[in-house]
Amino acid sequence: MVIIEENIEFETDFDKQKIAEEVVDHILDKEGFPYECEVDILLTDSEEVREYNREYRGIDQTTDVLSFPNLEWDEPADYENEGLDELIEMSMNPETELFILGEICLNKDRIISQASDFGHSVKREYAFLIAHSMLHLLGYDHMEEKEAEVMEEKQRRYLDEIGISR
Repeated sequence: MVIIEENIEFETDFDKQKIAEEVVDHILDKEGFPYECEVDILLTDSEEVREYNREYRGIDQTTDVLSFPNLEWDEPADYENEGLDELIEMSMNPETELFILGEICLNKDRIISQASDFGHSVKREYAFLIAHSMLHLLGYDHMEEKEAEVMEEKQRRYLDEIGISR
């Protein structure tokens, strides 16, 4: 389940909910995530993303997307972690009775500007940032070159598989 909250007006020529669900569901399926879950997405502007970045990461600048996973992973997408079932139960949304995998905070301003900078559609940039964040929610990172290569390949392949290419 994908829950989108919009703090700003963001008119698009595509269905934001449908694209978000398609990306999230495809990645969870491809990564073999074994639980029913919820992903919360906040669509906001540069200033609010900057505030979150400052508050939660100690970085006083805006960015395109922030990911807030509810699980800490020893290894990316390692569903055999000891105690994972207990963590899943502790992170249940009482309203939906689904495990909250995490939250994604998308910067509308950056979605629009980066789509233009990279020469692709707003839809593609929106889907890309969700895919990128989903991999973070599943424990992937890009701090080291090898990690970045893995994430980049997965992002490209998963988006190609659902027909959202550059």
